[in-house]
Amino acid sequence: MTGEGTGRPASAAGSAARDRTALVLTASDRSAAGTRDDTSGAVLADRLTELGFVVDRETVADDQALIEQVLIDASEVHPLVVTTGGTGLTPRDVTPQATLAVIDYEVPGLAEAIRAAGRASTPLADLSRAVVGVRGQTLIVNTPGSPKGAAESLEAIVAVLDHALETLAGPHDHAGGAPSAADDGDGDAPGDSTEDQHAFGRPDAWDGEPEDAD
Repeated sequence: MTGEGTGRPASAAGSAARDRTALVLTASDRSAAGTRDDTSGAVLADRLTELGFVVDRETVADDQALIEQVLIDASEVHPLVVTTGGTGLTPRDVTPQATLAVIDYEVPGLAEAIRAAGRASTPLADLSRAVVGVRGQTLIVNTPGSPKGAAESLEAIVAVLDHALETLAGPHDHAGGAPSAADDGDGDAPGDSTEDQHAFGRPDAWDGEPEDAD
């Protein structure tokens, strides 16, 4: 397991570190062994930096238990985790399994948006098993192992990313009481309900490519 960035141990950081940080996690046997450069992780980190995130990076082998532990630790620190690699069909592609094991619930619309965008250029996008889900207040996004596929997967959700993170950050007070002047009367704060969020557009299509085997 290797790490880059601030080097903060996830378990030691407080909630103040969550403001605008992200972890890029690369799952790749070859990158973890040092036999292949982690180009995909670098591309994701660069784009997230452009979007205003302070980015940490970590690389692990295609091992479900290792991936699960990094995701658990990262959710204590970061509001966003983006993985690259391990979303294909080989026995070593275990990132989706690891993600499903640790999240509280899926956000299928984002995973569907990523695949739908990929379909514009290749039917192989439907072979991706990438998962998007939430653990606590952290959004976890799986992307493919190829640099272009990873970057374009992230780009496919950029239009709604900030709103998703703001929603997860709270507050989440749904207690009863008289509605305020700003309340729309449906029991949710303005913008909380599905109907309130219809104004948020879908991301543009990508120019995808087949996923890396890992």
